Amino acid sequence: MTALSVNLNKIAVLRNARGGSEPDLLRAARACLDAGAHGLTVHPRPDGRHIRTDDVLTLALLCCERGVEFNIEGNPFAPHRAGYPGLLALCEQARPAQVTLVPDGDGQLTSDHGFDFVRDGAALAPLINQFKALGCRVSVFANVGDGEISRAASLGADRVELYTGPFARAHAAGDSAAAMAAAANTARIAQASGLGVNAGHDLNQSNLSDFIRNVPEVCEVSIGHALIGEALYAGLDATVRAYRRILDAAG
Repeated sequence: MTALSVNLNKIAVLRNARGGSEPDLLRAARACLDAGAHGLTVHPRPDGRHIRTDDVLTLALLCCERGVEFNIEGNPFAPHRAGYPGLLALCEQARPAQVTLVPDGDGQLTSDHGFDFVRDGAALAPLINQFKALGCRVSVFANVGDGEISRAASLGADRVELYTGPFARAHAAGDSAAAMAAAANTARIAQASGLGVNAGHDLNQSNLSDFIRNVPEVCEVSIGHALIGEALYAGLDATVRAYRRILDAAG
């Protein structure tokens, strides 16, 4: 069955917009896990726009107590700065079960592309080894249709996370067959090289079932923006449970 990891970034965005401690990130995290989420994801950025270093450490402790997966996303090449120790140093402190490496720059609103494994491979390989030495499973963000995706295995990665933004846009337009077939083919190529396959970005209750039913053996989906948006109407508990029903039925 495909695991659901809830990305909590948007909860932190709301908190930081006003200052203070509301909404309470830890309370939201507990609510997600109580409703059946298999794990939690955060993507701390160097500018501290949402998840902060103290949040990462607090959530790491919660996941350890609950015995669930903690997934930290981030750019391994981003240097440390005030308030942000760098992704490797953060993982040294938090020891997440999984780290997902993403090639996003400071100015990006959200992650919107995967690595170029030919161009970035030589720089990625030693970093992947360093994360694995911490006991982390390493996933790398990848584009659907990347003909070089199998290179991720030779670099030492355990999984790839397929960037599903193009699929989500095609699905919303009512014409997702080609995008879904491309995702399925990319997943099979990755799996044939020994990589596990995760997926994330713009997956929601409308498109998730189609994706999981057509893309083989997806290990995990990381969903944040859509899930938190839907929870504004239905509530966090009900929304997480709805995602679990979709995944359980599809898997």
